[in-house]
Amino acid sequence: MKRDRRRWMWAGWLMLWAPVGGTAEALLAVASNFNSAARELAADFAAGGGHRLRISSASTGVLYAQISNGAPFDVFLAANDSEPARLAKEGRAVAAPFTYAVGRLVVWSADAELIRGDCAEVLARLEVPHVSLANPRLAPYGAAALAVLKRLGLQERYAPRLVMGENVAQAFQYIATGNAAFGFVARAQLVGLSAERTGSYCEVDPALHPPLLQQAVLLKHGAGNPAAEGFVKYLRGPRAAEIIRRAGYGLP
Repeated sequence: MKRDRRRWMWAGWLMLWAPVGGTAEALLAVASNFNSAARELAADFAAGGGHRLRISSASTGVLYAQISNGAPFDVFLAANDSEPARLAKEGRAVAAPFTYAVGRLVVWSADAELIRGDCAEVLARLEVPHVSLANPRLAPYGAAALAVLKRLGLQERYAPRLVMGENVAQAFQYIATGNAAFGFVARAQLVGLSAERTGSYCEVDPALHPPLLQQAVLLKHGAGNPAAEGFVKYLRGPRAAEIIRRAGYGLP
């Protein structure tokens, strides 16, 4: 019964995202931290070739589970390199994954005066009731944040204060709304904020956590789809690289 319900659910998705007329469409699964940049890339790609892209955004772990359960995604833009590699190993991809961006982790507060100095010193000094991060089991940026606390010997001290979002977008919201004094988010999430919303932040030394190699992969469902295959090619090109760089990411 569960399998039948799931089949009908994904059939509905397929009808929703079906190509219209002569224009091909592709459905992208995009990690939450990259949602804004992906939408800019999709608009630029569509303007250049006419194909349309749709975006579904969630944590990398949630998207991986959806793909494994048959979700009709054509391309997966993850926030790490492990889930795309797993999909390739499981036979759910038609090409090797590749790194499209290198993530940058920051400690951020909506309070413009709170974060001052080196991140390691800030984390060791501050005493606040709530600190936000994305769920490490689902979100690579959350896993990187937890690795930082472990590396600095602060995990036990912070454990009772952690407020976990399902993804890094939710972790950002906890800080922005004052439910956490500060927390770990992606540097890209601060790009484009107004002066009033920028608050204060420090960039975490990348040596304190595994590298955030954000990888993309063309999935089986996207094989033969000119929108999906064209976007993967575009994503590796110079126009996409410039948009990704401006969005606050490092380049491979």
